[in-house]
Amino acid sequence: MKKGVTVILLLFSSILFGQVNEQKHFKNIRQLTYGGDNAEAYFSFDGKNLSCQITNKKWNISCDQIFDIDIAKASEDSTYRPTMISTGKGRTTCSYFMPDNKHILYASTHLNADTCPAPPPHIPGKYLWAIYPEFDIFVADKKGQIVQQLTNKPGYDAEATVSPDGKKIVFTSTRSGDLELWTMDIDGKNQKQITFGLGYDGGAFFSPDSKQLVFRASRPKTPEQIKEYQDLLNKGLVAPSDMEIYTCNVDGSNLKQVTNLGKANWAPFFTPDGKKIIFSSNHAAKNGYNFQLYTINTDGSGLEQITTESVFNAFPMFSPNGKKIVWSSNRNNGGTRDTNLFIADWK
Repeated sequence: MKKGVTVILLLFSSILFGQVNEQKHFKNIRQLTYGGDNAEAYFSFDGKNLSCQITNKKWNISCDQIFDIDIAKASEDSTYRPTMISTGKGRTTCSYFMPDNKHILYASTHLNADTCPAPPPHIPGKYLWAIYPEFDIFVADKKGQIVQQLTNKPGYDAEATVSPDGKKIVFTSTRSGDLELWTMDIDGKNQKQITFGLGYDGGAFFSPDSKQLVFRASRPKTPEQIKEYQDLLNKGLVAPSDMEIYTCNVDGSNLKQVTNLGKANWAPFFTPDGKKIIFSSNHAAKNGYNFQLYTINTDGSGLEQITTESVFNAFPMFSPNGKKIVWSSNRNNGGTRDTNLFIADWK
C-alpha cells in the first residue's frame, strides 16, 4: 500500500513540478512529423496548412526542400507524407504562404546548381550558419510550378515572410554589403532597405496589425567582434551565437531592442494580441545548447519560460486566428537527432 501511495505521489510531483510550466500555455499537443529534420513550419492564411523545410535521408532529401503539410491529415496519420513544393534541386529555406493560400514563397539556390551547396566549415568551438549568396526568393504554386522570381540581385536574399494584411513581404539581403532587412510589395516591387546597423538582421515577422516587425539581430561592437563578423560574412558565414530580439515599424523607424539576455535569442513571433513576443533562447543554458521557448512583453519586461521538455524548441508561430501554435522540437525522437513539428492549442 505504501509503495502504491509513493508511486502516486511521485507521479503527482512530476506533473506538478515538471510539466505545469509547459502545459500552462499548451493544450492538446499533437506531433505532425516523424523523422528527419523538420523546421520553420508556418501557417497558411486560412490556418489549414503549413509550409516547412525538410531534410530526410530516408526520402533521399539530403538538404532542405520545401513541403506543404495538410494539418488535419498530419494530425491523424503518422505515416502521412506531405507534398514537396520546391524543385528538389539545390537547397531551399524560409517558406511562407501567400495570401491566396494557393502559392508559397521560398528561397532557393537551384538556379546556381542542382546539387546541395557545401555545408559551412567545422570550426571547433564555433557554430556557423552558411549565408549562401546563391539564394533568391521564388513563388510557386502548390504543384511545385515556379510562377515568379521575386529577387535577382547579387548576394543572399532569403528569410522572407508575408504581412497578415497580405500587402508586404519582409526579407533579409546582403545586396548592400551587410545582412539587413528589406521590404517589398507582395508582387516584388518597391524593394527597400529598412535596417542599417552593422550585424545580422534576420528572421523577421510582422505584427498582427502588419504595422511592426520583430526580428533577431547581432550587433558586434568591439574592433575584434566587428572584424570577426565581417571576415565571416565575406566568406558567406555568420556565427549566430550572440543575438537579441528587436522590433521596429515596417519602415524601419522606432527601432527598439527588446531582449538583453545574452547568448542566442532568435525565431521571434508576435503573440496574437501583439503585446508579447515568443522566441527561442539558450540564455539560461549551462552548456550553450538548450533552447527553450519564452515570451516577453514588447517593452522587454515580463520574461516567461514556456517550454521545458527536450533541449531544442524553436520556430514558434501562431495560427491566423490565434488559437493554435506550431513549433519545432527534438522531443519524442527516441534518442535520435530528429527534429519534428508539433502543434498545440494555445492558452
